[in-house]
Parts: sequence; structure tokens; C-alpha cells
Amino acid sequence: MLFRRKRETRTYDRETQKPVIRASICTGEKAAGFQDLRTGKFTEVMLIRTSADLEEFRRLYGIGGDEIPTQY
Repeated sequence: MLFRRKRETRTYDRETQKPVIRASICTGEKAAGFQDLRTGKFTEVMLIRTSADLEEFRRLYGIGGDEIPTQY
């Protein structure tokens, strides 16, 4: 393989943010991101189309096997 994707791990502030999946009731589109615990502001990180996308989100940010809450 000539080109390999770098296996990087990104971080987020675990003290002030929590991982959240935001889903649209109308279209069913899902986005993974982080919600600020103080302000409630949602910051989108990536679009979730398949379960593989969700696993990639977990891997990138080191999120364990616990359930990520979904907001509608």
C-alpha cells in the first residue's frame, strides 16, 4: 500500500463536553459531535451514515463502549 491513512486520535475536553449523536426527525440524517455542558451548544464533527462511521467516530476520539445519547 503506497498511501495509508494515518491512525490518529483526536481529543475533546471531557470536563466541559460530552459526545452526542444528533438526528433529524424529518430526514433521519445523523451527525456525531460534542455538546457543551454549560451552554448546550452542539458542535458537529462528522456525518453518520453507517455503523462503521459511528465506530470511526468512537475510535478517533477514544470513546468507550458506553452508549452515546441521541438528540432529536
